[in-house]
Amino acid sequence: MTPLTPEVRRTSHEGGLAATYIGMQHPEALEHLRGQFSIDGRLTRLATEKDDTFRVECTDGNKYILKIANPSEDGAEISLQVKLLQHIEAADPDLPVPRLIPNRDGQVQFQIRDAAGQLRQTRLMSYLDGVPLDSTDSSALERERIGAILGRLRHATENFSHPADSRVLAWDVTHLATLGPLLSHVEDNAQRIKLNAALKRFVSLESRIKLLRRQVLHNDFSKSNIVVEHARPEFVTGVIDFGDAVRTAIAIDVSTALLNQLPRHICAQRDEDIFARGRDVLNGYLGVADLSEEELALIPHLTMGRVIARALITLWRARLFPQNKTYILRNTEQGWAQLDWFLQRSVDTVSSTLLSRAR
Repeated sequence: MTPLTPEVRRTSHEGGLAATYIGMQHPEALEHLRGQFSIDGRLTRLATEKDDTFRVECTDGNKYILKIANPSEDGAEISLQVKLLQHIEAADPDLPVPRLIPNRDGQVQFQIRDAAGQLRQTRLMSYLDGVPLDSTDSSALERERIGAILGRLRHATENFSHPADSRVLAWDVTHLATLGPLLSHVEDNAQRIKLNAALKRFVSLESRIKLLRRQVLHNDFSKSNIVVEHARPEFVTGVIDFGDAVRTAIAIDVSTALLNQLPRHICAQRDEDIFARGRDVLNGYLGVADLSEEELALIPHLTMGRVIARALITLWRARLFPQNKTYILRNTEQGWAQLDWFLQRSVDTVSSTLLSRAR
């Protein structure tokens, strides 16, 4: 197995993706909740990538999200998320994003030392009612509403800046080429060959990607981070998890939203319109925010880039953390057929598949 280069170590270690830690159990989390917020309730652990997150249900009916960060996460990066949520609330108060709850000392971000001796950044946020989009279906109109929310979110964050907003994240495909050494961690030879071919195609487009407009963005507008209620006219009742927020290309933010609308089952040989559902999201977005012709042309390839990143990162992390393998690999398998579809078509054909019907 090839050792990781300094570049890939930096990219993959940012944000705690490679960090091991001792998780916090319910009784200790409840003790901190009572001591810091004078709040009591029933805690339910939520599956997450790298931290301890609990849903808090109080007897008075109030609900909250308690997040206790991975010890390796930098306080400045947590501050980025905190300041960004506050900025969004001020810029567009009607956007359904979590609200930060101050502790007894008026702090919305503070550090604790847990029972294992680890220093942990901690915060409490409002709970947004609804179900994750990945647990339900959506109509074309509902998908347009999803796109409109993403467009509003882009406008709300366009003037935001923070000292940590240019951090290097593995999930930002701007840095996809640095993940190349993770190919050596892909045990299946056919999968490794496929990923290598896709990575080479992506790298051939890097000079164009570097010229795209950039700003601070959510960068993980996936189905698991979108909360919805079919009975509500606005459909989207929450956008959660700003842990991957970063200054990156606007088109990358949109491509992530489209990735999560790709069909789970694709026959690469058929002339299948894999962006049919994603185009609904795109149309909703374009009703609120603009995209250039070059951004539209590159979005499908940035979507492919996210498929590559997902495979490389999750296969690597599943070997590092076998106890969390099911959660880590929950969306990986569908990506192989998706990569087949991209690779069996030319760059121009892939671009035109999205452009031909986008408004």
